[in-house]
Amino acid sequence: MKRKKVIIDCDPGIDDSLAIMLALSSEELEVVGITIVAGNAPVQMGYENARKVLQFLGRLDIPVLIGADRPLKRPFVNALDTHGPDGLGDSQLPLVPSDAFSQQPISAREFFEKVLPCGSVSIIALGPMTNLAVLAKQSPEVFGQIDEIVSMGGAFRSHGNCSPVAEYNYWCDPDAAAIVYEEMDRRSKKIHMVGLDVTRKIVLTPDLLAYMKRLNPETGSFIEKITKFYFDFHWEWEHLIGCVINDPLAVAYFVNRDLCRGFDSYVQIETEGIAMGQSIVDKMHFYRHSSNAVVLTEVDTFSFFRLFLTRVLRLSEEPDLLGQILRC
Repeated sequence: MKRKKVIIDCDPGIDDSLAIMLALSSEELEVVGITIVAGNAPVQMGYENARKVLQFLGRLDIPVLIGADRPLKRPFVNALDTHGPDGLGDSQLPLVPSDAFSQQPISAREFFEKVLPCGSVSIIALGPMTNLAVLAKQSPEVFGQIDEIVSMGGAFRSHGNCSPVAEYNYWCDPDAAAIVYEEMDRRSKKIHMVGLDVTRKIVLTPDLLAYMKRLNPETGSFIEKITKFYFDFHWEWEHLIGCVINDPLAVAYFVNRDLCRGFDSYVQIETEGIAMGQSIVDKMHFYRHSSNAVVLTEVDTFSFFRLFLTRVLRLSEEPDLLGQILRC
């Protein structure tokens, strides 16, 4: 089996961390690097959180590169109210010593410029797309060599999660998202938009978490530690018993396109005003533009959790009680 080379561009973040765990547990993927952007957490905090997750996984060989520390134009607004004061669920995991990690003296942009020309490298973008927008503006020929972009971001029919109409990643840096969509359109390529329409259906419940701890106590306990704050946040603000884990779905979809369905459309991102960050999906083809996105609207929740649990927990066979738990 030929493994697909990917760079995970992210802002860890609780669900980013779960996505990294899934990516590094999927033999279809070769994660050549993790680039960090300011988003859920400030960029240095996100960098440290990625290292914490890699240490738990025993994968400190994966390079982690620091990227943009603020959006292109608007003030930076983090999401520590959602992800905890340390960005990782207030888990207070210890920092990874510098001598335990292979330091990379280059930036995220320089890493893109080094790796992407080698060919057949895709991006799984789990945070604001500032790093990608910077690359598009400063090294357009390198940006054009991205094989594919899967973006956790945006919303079509779903309401937003930080404004009535906007999803956080695109709201945090709408100018960057707008640039990336425009550049993909100019190059006749499509972004796979894994937005809130599908990610809201991926809910980690207390029953599922308890089952994970039973199947793999070490990994289940680690996930419990970093998600407790997330559970509390979702109950307080959405009265949801469980937490929405957005980012792992983008990784799962990259691995298995049958998990989600949607349609091709032209998408543009609003950069100003009350609708800032909104992903405007021209499903009815009013603009007469060619499509620059695959907008996902349906997801097979059971198949996602079967894949997620089997891989992240390193199970030799599918979990037998999963269907019963999801039906509860």
